[in-house]
Amino acid sequence: MTFKNDKKIRAVVSALALIIGAAAPVASFAQDASNAAPADGAANPAQPRLGWYKTCSKQDDNDICITQNLIMANNGQLVTAVGLISIDGKVNRKILQISVPTARLIAPGVTMQVDGGKGQKIDYAVCLPDKCTAEIPVTDAMIAGMKKGTDVTFTSINFRRAPNPIKISLDGFGAAYDGQPISDSKLAESQKSLQDSMQKKAEEARKKLEDAQKAAKQQ
Repeated sequence: MTFKNDKKIRAVVSALALIIGAAAPVASFAQDASNAAPADGAANPAQPRLGWYKTCSKQDDNDICITQNLIMANNGQLVTAVGLISIDGKVNRKILQISVPTARLIAPGVTMQVDGGKGQKIDYAVCLPDKCTAEIPVTDAMIAGMKKGTDVTFTSINFRRAPNPIKISLDGFGAAYDGQPISDSKLAESQKSLQDSMQKKAEEARKKLEDAQKAAKQQ
């Protein structure tokens, strides 16, 4: 593989992996995850979720599929994004990427634990103004562990030197990873449903605040 081809694939991966612009504003992703959501991101049923899903696309002579999951706060902030990227064709590569908010300590990286097992350190590959992304090659053992597991926890260290663990359910991971990619129309429908749910929750929160303010004035 030439440097030119490798550089092109890296650019493709960077462009495709974990970019969910329709699901959450990029600017809000820079917020500290410790303030955006509870440590157990999967434990709060009120949090908007898409679950595990796979998308595929063609880039030159390569087929690129991403099996991913997003954890978002109730206000729409993207807290953690996980993507397993498979590239097949002239280039064959499998990568796991975890994106977290900025203001992270770089040296500790992100720790990955399946069902509370032994943690695996994943080093950051790049930090941009809106997110930091850790990256590691995917192994068969890693996939097998995630298929058998109940949940996976990704822990980053924020600028306050406090651990920020985010737990993601592995329910549906195997089906998404081995199954057919979601269609563009189905993904758009799911994202619209997610956005409608978020908007409804925002309206409910606004009404509660207004009611509290009215009650305070009457007193």
